[in-house]
Amino acid sequence: MNKDNSMIEILQDIKSLLSHNKKVLNIDDLESYTGLSKSKLYKLSMLKLIPTGSNKHIRQKFFSKEAIDEWLLGKPNVSDEFLEQQINAQLQKNRKH
Repeated sequence: MNKDNSMIEILQDIKSLLSHNKKVLNIDDLESYTGLSKSKLYKLSMLKLIPTGSNKHIRQKFFSKEAIDEWLLGKPNVSDEFLEQQINAQLQKNRKH
């Protein structure tokens, strides 16, 4: 049984590594690739602070791996405090309209 669990873990690791070779990532791939939580990724995309695909006809979020790499190398501010400030600013802006 222990041998089976070990093999499953190895296969999951291989699957994860292979997903990093994709050019287009979905939210699950992006979570694994960046180490950021889905919640944080959704907040970033809602605030347009992370590069996302622009196809209006697809509801699901997709991300270009190349654009994400550039964004990550640009040292994005993804702290909870920063995101909270951005969300509050957006709410204030929406209230004025």
